Amino acid sequence: MKYGAEVNALVTQSAASIASIRFSAHYYRMIQDHRPYYIKRFLHHFERWYTDHFISPQLEELGPDHCMMKPWNVKVHGKHIRIKNSVHIVTTPDRKVSLSTWSFDEHQGHINLGDNVLLCPGVRLDSASTINVGDNCMFAAGSYVTDADWHDIYDRSRPVGKTKPITLAENVWVGDGAIVCKGVTIGKNSVIGAGSVVATDIPENSIAAGNPAKVVKQLDPERELVTRSKIFDDVQKLDKDMDEIDRMMLQPNSFIGWIRSKIAPRRGD
Repeated sequence: MKYGAEVNALVTQSAASIASIRFSAHYYRMIQDHRPYYIKRFLHHFERWYTDHFISPQLEELGPDHCMMKPWNVKVHGKHIRIKNSVHIVTTPDRKVSLSTWSFDEHQGHINLGDNVLLCPGVRLDSASTINVGDNCMFAAGSYVTDADWHDIYDRSRPVGKTKPITLAENVWVGDGAIVCKGVTIGKNSVIGAGSVVATDIPENSIAAGNPAKVVKQLDPERELVTRSKIFDDVQKLDKDMDEIDRMMLQPNSFIGWIRSKIAPRRGD
């Protein structure tokens, strides 16, 4: 790769952001980005402006160093939604991210997200009670967390139904398309397999899968477990390093080439 040596040099220089930089380098190899550097930077600043002016006012709290990709696809409904530092939300036009709380009679929903939480496309969190998400948790695409039945089993004209709070301890990873049901507590570091339905508590340091989800494996206590907090040890340096990589990777791109890729794409675009 033309800029491989420069990228490797940056990786060596930056211990704090090594994971993100390596990911970025591999990302550029897999997906051709035809945008000129200045277009990408403009869009990045526009996304932050949009988040600060249209998403943040709908929240009770939004911590610093947030990153929302295509934030116009983030849908916020209701009150009492709090997000701590360095949240990363990824959306696509066909897979929006939804954070919703319900206020009805004695029911009032609350959603609390800790530091460094990752929400991938299609994630939904719906609350009529309380959903507490610890630091460094990750939600894969299409996962769903709800603390209510949303209708009574016998009187289906009655909204909300039974509710019970949900707690995800720090560093929980919820897999693609998994569902976490009301009243569940998932312990620290645990992983929920793709497509699982979690209806009972999952202990810490476990891997659970199935419908209903059951523990299928324990994490190795001898292995070091690196969390997302490592990525954000030095946010300013991380931003600087990522900007330098963008400059190098996008340097050959032109505005005309970017437009051509949109209106007349070729194989490999």
